[in-house]
Amino acid sequence: MNATTAFSAPPAGSPLARAYTVQPPGRAQRLLQALYWPLVGLLMLAALYLVMRLYLAGQTAWGLGALTLFAAGFYIYLSKAALAWRYLFPGVAGMLIFIAFPLLYTTQIGFTNYSSAHLLSQERVRDYLLEQHDVVEERVLGYSLHAVGGGEYRLALGPREGGAPQWLSPPLALRGQTTPQALLPAGGISLGEALPLRELIRHREALQRLELRLPGESSPELASLRYLGLREFGPLRAHYEALADGGLKRLSDDQVFQPDAQSGFFSAASGETLQPGYKVSVGWRNYARMVLDAEFRGPFLSIFSWTVIFSALTVAFATAIGMLLAVLLNWEDLRWRNTYRTLLFLPYAVPGFISILVFKGLFNQNFGEINAILDALFGVKPAWFADPLLAKTMLLIVNVWLGYPYIMILCAGLLKSIPADLYEASAIAGAGPLTNFRRITAPLIIKPLAPLLVSAFAFNFNNFVLIALLTDGRPDYLSTKIPAGQTDILVSYTYRIAFRDSGSDFGLAAAISTLIFILVAAMSLINLRLMKKGGH
Repeated sequence: MNATTAFSAPPAGSPLARAYTVQPPGRAQRLLQALYWPLVGLLMLAALYLVMRLYLAGQTAWGLGALTLFAAGFYIYLSKAALAWRYLFPGVAGMLIFIAFPLLYTTQIGFTNYSSAHLLSQERVRDYLLEQHDVVEERVLGYSLHAVGGGEYRLALGPREGGAPQWLSPPLALRGQTTPQALLPAGGISLGEALPLRELIRHREALQRLELRLPGESSPELASLRYLGLREFGPLRAHYEALADGGLKRLSDDQVFQPDAQSGFFSAASGETLQPGYKVSVGWRNYARMVLDAEFRGPFLSIFSWTVIFSALTVAFATAIGMLLAVLLNWEDLRWRNTYRTLLFLPYAVPGFISILVFKGLFNQNFGEINAILDALFGVKPAWFADPLLAKTMLLIVNVWLGYPYIMILCAGLLKSIPADLYEASAIAGAGPLTNFRRITAPLIIKPLAPLLVSAFAFNFNNFVLIALLTDGRPDYLSTKIPAGQTDILVSYTYRIAFRDSGSDFGLAAAISTLIFILVAAMSLINLRLMKKGGH
């Protein structure tokens, strides 16, 4: 076959010829091509609408972030110059939204006084206080609602105890009037039957938006009547008056309250503060409390030390037990070896929270099987949940039980990679099992195992589930400013500060969370370095 024959066109009508022929676009493809740009336009409009709603809601930073994200997405997927980024953009966007943003937001909260007493902004707290009012009981009037035809109604107001009405409203459509309606004297105007309670309930929302004005009243506050219930209208007396400098004056005693940027409250010169407070920046105050506040520093440093000890001892004991069992199960002459391996793997196969709850019952002081056995053998029934040392010991026992199968599996796999020639040479030299373990097994296992042990340490550093389900941090420290448990670790202590019995101090909890992140990040860097060295 010559070159001309080899590269000639395929015969007409053959499958190869049809494959090389450019087919005209089908009907569905033409429809998609026609709808492509309209759909892109609709997506752009939806994105701009979302950004505008965020901006109008006062969330300027959120709006700018959403606008940047949408603009980057449209540029990447509509521009040929950014073709390579089309595959990276979803991952990068997800990392920014679900990892970077929560981290930065948590760090930012750590520099504020954000708590259950300081949830709102200063503007919203000011508006809330200005909305506070009392009903002027001596000026409250009863009312009834009467249909006057054409879909309009009149309100008749008079004494609450009953009697002839004194004032009438003009005809109202009750479709959301927002302008004040001046009342008229009731004389000379006939009314039909008052609407029943069911009809009043149907018009309640419109009546709530209604403002009625009493003629001839010198005080604007007393002249304005507002809806008070299904049978009453009356004037409202405000508690506070806004001042030009941003402060508030309490009308009952003319006390002036100014915003305090240090405490996050509207405060008077006498030291009195108004609730609620508002969120302000406090700088490094939350971090300084960990070191400088003696009442907080004591429990915090104890919990920090226990967290490190708990994580380190768990990894040490689990590694020792897991490695020992892996070496024993690697002995080929051991009978029922697979049965033992299966039984020893069970703690890892059972869901962790189930095992923790089972152990919580086993360690029960009065009814648990462990105390029943100890009582029968030695006549003692330890208070596992009341004594701090015993509670910590119990946590270590349960956590090692849950963790050793993981180390055992890792070591079993690593043992398979050790050449058998090394043990044969050691046997010729007359070395025993302990010498083999110390000179051959342990050095060859520990190097590749080191990064995984660092990961296990980082995991136990944040082992919230074990603490929450087994001891809930108890027993507590006594006489502490912020409630703290002697078996708490940093993550459970942070949870208690943020959501439990410490006034929901989100700012302090965020500062501790940032510290935990820095520590775990440092462990991850150590892990990466160990893996890099292990690769060499």
